[in-house]
Amino acid sequence: MAYEVLARKWRPKTFDDVVGQTHVTTTLRNAIASDRVAHAYLFVGPRGIGKTTLSRIFAKSLNCTNRNGVEPCGECEVCRAITDGHSLDVIEIDGASNNKVDDVHGILDQIQFAPTTCKFKIYIIDEVHMLSQAAFNALLKTLEEPPPYVKFIFATTEGDKVLPTIVSRCQRFDLRRIATPMIVKRLRRICDAEGIDIEDDAIFAIARGAEGGMRDALSSLDQLISFKGNKLTEEDALAVFGLVSRHAMDDLAAAVLKGDMAAILRMVDRFDSAGKDMRRLTVELMDYFRNLLVYMYLGDEKAGGDATEEQLRSFTELAKLTDSNRVLKIAEQLSELEERLRFALSVRTLIEMTLIRCARVATAVSLDEVLRRVTELRGTLSAGQPASKAAVPLPSPVPAVAPVTEKPAAVAPAPQSDAATSGGEQEVNRSNGVAELYNEPVLKHTLEAFNGRVVSAD
Repeated sequence: MAYEVLARKWRPKTFDDVVGQTHVTTTLRNAIASDRVAHAYLFVGPRGIGKTTLSRIFAKSLNCTNRNGVEPCGECEVCRAITDGHSLDVIEIDGASNNKVDDVHGILDQIQFAPTTCKFKIYIIDEVHMLSQAAFNALLKTLEEPPPYVKFIFATTEGDKVLPTIVSRCQRFDLRRIATPMIVKRLRRICDAEGIDIEDDAIFAIARGAEGGMRDALSSLDQLISFKGNKLTEEDALAVFGLVSRHAMDDLAAAVLKGDMAAILRMVDRFDSAGKDMRRLTVELMDYFRNLLVYMYLGDEKAGGDATEEQLRSFTELAKLTDSNRVLKIAEQLSELEERLRFALSVRTLIEMTLIRCARVATAVSLDEVLRRVTELRGTLSAGQPASKAAVPLPSPVPAVAPVTEKPAAVAPAPQSDAATSGGEQEVNRSNGVAELYNEPVLKHTLEAFNGRVVSAD
């Protein structure tokens, strides 16, 4: 018997088997249970997340002769014929190769005949956005008022290319990318069933590389088994797919947040020498800081479902080194880097320069922090506390980058009104706060406390 790849062998056969698309499966189940099945459906989403699989399961549920509630039995003649692609009443059409108006006319000619063995005649058109405009127009009238025994199911990766007149005649479902923890859980179940000894970090590496697609994850697992057999380690997965390990990503992110330029350059050199995919590294690093930012706002809500338990432990430590504003600026720098990489002649150089800029962003002191610190010291001194005890710790101390060598020229304090004088201490604002404080003793203590850290305006 010919070998069957894991992506086909473990293809979901019921709604319960579908991973990460609960919002779609729940609606379809309720439609079947309440007998409110529409005549046309449109499934939109990226590759490998279950559009065609859901179409087949839905078709089997509608036509199964021994249905278990709303789930197809998978054993009757109708279910087996649909699974094998031999059913005369469930027709799958590739929109990319059957995109002419004549192909649609062939469908319209067949629609007038009632189904032979099934309750409904169902047309599943994959990559429907590839149909020509003439083909779409030929389908319009029939799609709006088809015979009661005909159902249409369209699937596409580019929903924006489908004509609005087609979309308006369908119930549209946008399928989501599958979260990494869900892919990890599914891969672990499959590996246990197949007798494959694989490390957890290796499964996580495969799930990362799949970018939310279960089919891609299973294909990668199949490839890795062919390469190394039934005993797989994280090093095997990283070597095959050119990925960077989870621990290396943690170390690189920590180096950026600490402003350790030397460590950043050493790690980039090591990745490049090991043949890692540097463009992929940029995407993963941007996702990493995105998840860190979400974690800093949501805490234990698992970074929107995209972070594993191991990542959450790393985020807990990294969050102590920085604040959300700096992480956001780093993510913006990496986003710009991703766009510039398309035109870069030296990918490594561009990545190094961007990571150094990210490190400077992570360690620079903003003007807001300077003014806040001066305001705190000013209020403490006014209360009569000695200057030596008035220092307020700065957030996330970091090594000096560029010492301040020039002292700003003294600026005379701006005249104050009587109301301002009698009102006690006033809040320092961004426009005149520094000028007012240049002639006061607290400025000396402020500059000493900053210890030569770079001051950057927002």
